[in-house]
Amino acid sequence: MPGKRTWLERSLGAIETVGNKLPDPAVLFFLLMVVVWVLSAVLAPIQFDAVHPSTGDAIQVVNQLSGDQMANFLVNMVQVFVNFAPLGIVLVALLGVGVAEHTGFINAGLRRLLGWTSVRLLTPMLILVAIVSHTAADAGYVVVIPLGAVIFYAAGRHPLAGIAAAFAGVSGGFSANFIPSAIDPMLAGITEVAGQVLDPELYVNPLANWFFMAASSIIVIGVGWWLTDKIVEPRLIKDTPVDGDMSDMPTMEPLSAHEARGLFWAVVGIALALILLTIAVLLPDSPLRDPDPGLAFHESITSFGAPLMRSIVPLIFILFLIPGIIYGYVAGTIENHKDIIKGMTRAMESMGYYIVMAFFAAQFIAAFSASNLGILLAVNGAEFLQALNLPAQMTIVGIIGLTMFVNLFVGSASAKWLIIAPIFVPMLMQLGISPELTQAAYRVGDSTSNILTPLLPYFPLVVVFCKKYFKGAGIGTLISMMLPYAVALAIIWTVFLLIYWTLGIPLGLQASYVYP
Repeated sequence: MPGKRTWLERSLGAIETVGNKLPDPAVLFFLLMVVVWVLSAVLAPIQFDAVHPSTGDAIQVVNQLSGDQMANFLVNMVQVFVNFAPLGIVLVALLGVGVAEHTGFINAGLRRLLGWTSVRLLTPMLILVAIVSHTAADAGYVVVIPLGAVIFYAAGRHPLAGIAAAFAGVSGGFSANFIPSAIDPMLAGITEVAGQVLDPELYVNPLANWFFMAASSIIVIGVGWWLTDKIVEPRLIKDTPVDGDMSDMPTMEPLSAHEARGLFWAVVGIALALILLTIAVLLPDSPLRDPDPGLAFHESITSFGAPLMRSIVPLIFILFLIPGIIYGYVAGTIENHKDIIKGMTRAMESMGYYIVMAFFAAQFIAAFSASNLGILLAVNGAEFLQALNLPAQMTIVGIIGLTMFVNLFVGSASAKWLIIAPIFVPMLMQLGISPELTQAAYRVGDSTSNILTPLLPYFPLVVVFCKKYFKGAGIGTLISMMLPYAVALAIIWTVFLLIYWTLGIPLGLQASYVYP
């Protein structure tokens, strides 16, 4: 007989119940698009005082029900869907992952990994891998999150807890990383341009937040570990039965001789591929590095414009395909090339529901962006915070809160910063707060609210992953799982930033807390 539920479990259960009574996510995105259309028609005649921080033009809501906009909607519908960024990333990456899964490489690798790792340490190990996956752009969403479920299930734990822990690391700790990634120079470039409004000579190092974000990784791992093991998984065990098809899931059985030999040569194959890739990157005038002569060597590799960084998804495809094929032939799980294509086909079949959701999500996000409603909300919120004229510490906390709010409407990290930075970076510079500190506060707010917004492009994909193990999973299931992470990370990470600031520990390279 299940024990008495705590207040927190009852509250999260209520959130899940209400959330799952919402329409199917695909239909929900369609209904939200209709709401945007109607709201834009109502607000379009109104003249707003808000000014776009990047262009200096007055923000005008665009009526999406006008003849011209409806014609554009029809004309662009296919391109909006095809160009929906997560769609191609997910499908291409999963082609390689599908082969590795079909041949048994992933199954064998996880069984060997579980043989080396204590079940008690699976959670922090998974969150650490999720955090490091930020180096490979959005790879964590399509690789680490589903593998988190597989690893937990194989270890006798709840697979949805594995999804929650991995999602918390990949998205909730989006800015936290020991290793620099493409997001660092991208945000620093926006910060620099915003600050040059006051100081034309301002330079923001791309690694200006590196030390703080590396230290934040420890916070994210610790918070995620405790919440997963003490709050999230116990509730899932009580309330969320695993009722999906588990026939192809890995077990803890030892590897056979054929499987062990296949795994060995598969690892050799992927190691050789990585060595060749490293050599290609290190070669003089490598086409995989950013050709900008003004960049340092490490910056030419990790810059947003480096071909290597823009090739992460194809590399994921290749680096799963190679060991998958090698394992299949050596272990005898495949006979010919038809089995390889079969693995890719099965992977695409499992994505049918996601493709449908992606279609409606892409149309809604495009309409919301074209209406200017998101920009209007962000700018008005920023102006409200500015008008409060709070002390420096409270202003930093306010920026984190504002960013979390804006993140519910504008999913892209760079798009939000393009809206917020031109307002707050110069404003806080006048208060003596450095652009680097303002950027750090933004990154905390952006990360902690990612896991709650259905407008995150990968949110529907994570719902699909949940449905594999719990047929009744929906938006409510995922939000109720992730709410404890979002709240705890928002509070603890904010406090950590304030303590870090008080102690004067360097934020990163060439970064300070004060301006000038």
